[in-house]
Amino acid sequence: MHRVLVVGATGELGTHAVDGLLTRGSELAVAGRDPARLASLAARTGCPAFPIDAYDLDGCAGAAPRAAAALGGLDGVLVAVGVPAFGTADSTPDAVAEHLMTVNALCPMAVLRGAIPVVRDGGFLAAITGAIVGAPLTGTADYAASKSALSCWLAVVSREVRRRDVHVVDARLPHMATGFASRAVSGSPPRLPPAADPAAEMAALLDRLLGHLSSPRRQPNR
Repeated sequence: MHRVLVVGATGELGTHAVDGLLTRGSELAVAGRDPARLASLAARTGCPAFPIDAYDLDGCAGAAPRAAAALGGLDGVLVAVGVPAFGTADSTPDAVAEHLMTVNALCPMAVLRGAIPVVRDGGFLAAITGAIVGAPLTGTADYAASKSALSCWLAVVSREVRRRDVHVVDARLPHMATGFASRAVSGSPPRLPPAADPAAEMAALLDRLLGHLSSPRRQPNR
């Protein structure tokens, strides 16, 4: 049985991840910022649950060790936290830019930094960045920058943990029908492409992550 921590479990994508992993037979720990939703999720699933605050980076870094202690080990971590904001660079308040960088980059980085020592060899570390990393739209400079910062960090970490066969996944999922853009902390979204099905996109990501856990270990280069 695979033991996985889902961070951002109280959001729509996180909930899809939790339900999909449970269906696939995984044992989970969950973390989220909404206390009521987190309590409801824990009651529904029976999973150990931990509150998390993006501005408490030490707490973010402690999520994976807490999950590993609760589950008796950890095979993978999926981070599904994020917040959008829109507007031209010169119209975006500095406070909004700081918020985007904290939630979209520093929080996931702290979670996964804390997970590196505790996730097992051959496990995975994954975070949802989004298609915006490869194709940023006008009016998304600070939002795209925060997601791109996380993407760059993941690419470097992937090389650092390669000898342990830890799979680092930069999940650049497309725009999806989650209402995410309508919950922007600032501004209005630009014209967006047709929305993809979040359940289908998450199912494909979970199959990819669990497929790595089930594949034979590759021997690292010496």
